[in-house]
Amino acid sequence: MARILVAEDSPTQALALRRMLEAAGHGVAIAKNGREAIAALKHGATDLVLTDLQMPEMDGLELVQAVRLSYPLIPVILMSAHGSEEIAAEALQRGAASYVPKRRMARDMIQTVGNILELTSQEKVERRQPGCWDRTESHYILENDVTLIPGLVAHLAENAARKRLCDGTGMIRVNVALSEALSNAILHGNLELDSSLREDDEATYYGLARSRRPVSPYCERRVNVTERETAEGVAYVIRDDGPGYDPGALPDPNDPANLERASGRGLLLIRTFMDEVSHNPRGNEITMFKRRESL
Repeated sequence: MARILVAEDSPTQALALRRMLEAAGHGVAIAKNGREAIAALKHGATDLVLTDLQMPEMDGLELVQAVRLSYPLIPVILMSAHGSEEIAAEALQRGAASYVPKRRMARDMIQTVGNILELTSQEKVERRQPGCWDRTESHYILENDVTLIPGLVAHLAENAARKRLCDGTGMIRVNVALSEALSNAILHGNLELDSSLREDDEATYYGLARSRRPVSPYCERRVNVTERETAEGVAYVIRDDGPGYDPGALPDPNDPANLERASGRGLLLIRTFMDEVSHNPRGNEITMFKRRESL
């Protein structure tokens, strides 16, 4: 059971969130604004903060900054209402781990919370770096099974944590970017699933993924991952065996208006959380680079 702090000034929304999260087995505490949330963090153990953006006294954007400064190992998930896309995009830049549009809260909240909690647990590893270390390059091959993603992300996170890549919040965000890129490579790359199908019917979307996995040509395809660590930072190269696509055809991930769209959501998080992102001409390979922070 995770301990979740919800910062929400609407009693109706707060009650709905409490019921939803408790039904999923989590413990829930409610704060009416950002100041109450900070006070609660000082006096009780919390695994994750879920915050509205628009609140009195201290809003969600200020809360994101305060949590990253004082509690870098506690991730913050935003709830963004229609019309607040620009503020939500800024909050992602300043340290939020993910976001859930309020109109998709009933469908996406529990899965997003679960994903972030899983990635957070992977970050809590001992950080040691041999004094003689110069650079490391590792290669991995992943089958088309999304349940294998958390294990690989945990391993990559442990490598990066030993090299002191970034603070706790930054490492959680790297984990999110890796998870999104690997999921895209499997589902959209190798299995050729259209994300618009997930928007319409999530059960059909994942059912189609399961049916394609054992069938040729999908079953012959793999995801190749290269990790290159240097003193400057870490580069991750993720290549699938699918036909590729034109990244330019996706909705602009830098446009806050696209925060509520399922298509391109993963790329938005990747480009927000990584320092450099590029694709090969075929569109079946993404390279992500995270610069080492001064800790």
